[in-house]
Amino acid sequence: MDDRPAESEQSGAISLGGVAGQLLEVARHELMLFAAVGLLIGGIDDLLVDLLYIVRGAWRCLSGRRDPLLAELPAASGRTAMLIAAWDESAVIGPMLRTTLARLTEPGLTIYVGLYPNDWATTEIVAAIAAVDARVRPVVGLHAGPTTKAANLNQVWRALVADEAAAGVRFDAIVLHDAEDVISAGELRVIEHGLRTHEGVQLPVLPLVHPQSRWIGGVYIDEFAEAHTGRLVVRQMVAASLPFAGVGCAVRRDVLGTIAAARGGSPFDSQSLTEDYELGLSIADAGGRVMIAQVRERAGGPPVAVREFFPDTIQASVRQKARWMIGIALAGWDRTGWAGWRNIGDHWMRAQDRKALIAVAVLLAAYLTPLLWLLSELLHVAGVHRVRPLDPVMAELLLVNAALLGWRLLVRAFFVGRRYGAGEALRSMPRLLIGNFIALLAARRAVTQYWQMLRGRPLHWDKTAHRFPDDATIAA
Repeated sequence: MDDRPAESEQSGAISLGGVAGQLLEVARHELMLFAAVGLLIGGIDDLLVDLLYIVRGAWRCLSGRRDPLLAELPAASGRTAMLIAAWDESAVIGPMLRTTLARLTEPGLTIYVGLYPNDWATTEIVAAIAAVDARVRPVVGLHAGPTTKAANLNQVWRALVADEAAAGVRFDAIVLHDAEDVISAGELRVIEHGLRTHEGVQLPVLPLVHPQSRWIGGVYIDEFAEAHTGRLVVRQMVAASLPFAGVGCAVRRDVLGTIAAARGGSPFDSQSLTEDYELGLSIADAGGRVMIAQVRERAGGPPVAVREFFPDTIQASVRQKARWMIGIALAGWDRTGWAGWRNIGDHWMRAQDRKALIAVAVLLAAYLTPLLWLLSELLHVAGVHRVRPLDPVMAELLLVNAALLGWRLLVRAFFVGRRYGAGEALRSMPRLLIGNFIALLAARRAVTQYWQMLRGRPLHWDKTAHRFPDDATIAA
C-alpha cells in the first residue's frame, strides 16, 4: 500500500505550521522589543521622579522642616467664592451643601451653584437650601443641559462678576468644587494662607474607600495617593506648572479676572473637557505659581484635603478616564502647548501628562507578548515549529524591567500606606493590573470620541453618577 499521499499531507501540515511559527516568532519578538524598550523608558522616567522625592525628603529631614499644622495658620478673613457646576446632581447636592455650610463657618464665603433650566430636581434642592442660608447663590443658565462643565462655570463667573458690581466689593479667592465633595473644615484657612505667596493652591485629593468596590474604586486611591503625595510635590520642586484637579483648587480673584479678560470675559474654555487642568497651566503661562498645599489637620494626622467617592464600576471609570485622556493626552498637545524652552522641568512634566496613550500601547504590547509566546510553545509541542531561545540582551532587559516594576509597586504601596494604612497598601499591588485594564478600555474610548470631535461632533458633559457618603463615613 502506498502511503506517500499521507506523508505528503503530513509534510504540508508541518510546513504550514512552520510558516505560522515563524510569523509568530517575528510578531512576538517585535512586540516584546517594543514593550521592553517602552517599559524601560517609562520605568526610568518614574524612577527619576521617585529619586527627586527621596532627595527632597532627606533634605527636609536634615534641615528639620515639616508640614505646617492647621492650628498654626490664622483664621480665614477674606471673601471667598466657591464655584460648583451641577448637572443632574439631585442625589448628592443637598447633603454636600449642608455639610459644607456646617463645616465652613467663615462669613466671607459664598457658594455659587451653576444649574440648568431643564434640571428641576437639582434646582429645587439648591433653591430650598438658599432660602434658609444666604451664603448659597443659585445660578440658572439660559441653555439646557448638559453643556460642558467649563460652559457651566463661565455662566457662574458672569453671575459672580455681576454680584460684585452690584455690591461694590470683590472676592479675594475663587475655589472650585464638585457636587459630591466632602470638604475639610480647615480648607479656607489653608487656601488663604497659600494664596498669600502663590497665585493658585491645590489641596490634596483623597478618594474615599468604597466598602463594596475596593478593587475598582480602589484604583483611584492608589493613583491619587501617589500623585498628590509625591508626584505633584516633585513637580513643584522642579519649577514645573501644576495642573488643578478640578476640586479643592483655588485661584486669586484678580488672576482669574486677568485670564477671563484675555479670553473675552470667560475664564474657562467652553470647548475643553479638562478646564481644571488647563487653568493650572494657564496660571503658570501667565507667570503665576500654583502650589500643592501640605497642611496637616493635627500632629501626625492626615492632611487638610478634599475627599469624595470616585467611580466604583468599570464602565463609569472608563468614561471618566477617557475624558481625562482626551483633554490632557490628545487635545492637550495643541490646546496647552509647551512652556518656554528654558523650563526643562515643565517640559518634562507636560510630557509625562501626555504619555498616557503611548503608555497604553506599550501595555497592550506587553500583555500580547505572553499570548504569542504561548501559541509558539503550543506549535513547538506539536512538533511543527522550534521556538528560538531568548536573546541574552533581551533577557537582561526583562530583568531590569522586572526590577523597575517591583520598585514601582513598592513606591505606590508606600504612598497608599501613608494615607490609607497597610491593608490598602497591599491591595494597591494587584490593583495595578485592574488599573491597566481600565486604561486600555479608556484609551479605546478616548481615541474614538476624539476622532468624532475632530469631525465636528458637539461637546457635552459626559459625567458619571455620584454618591455622597453617609455621616459615619464622613466622621471617619
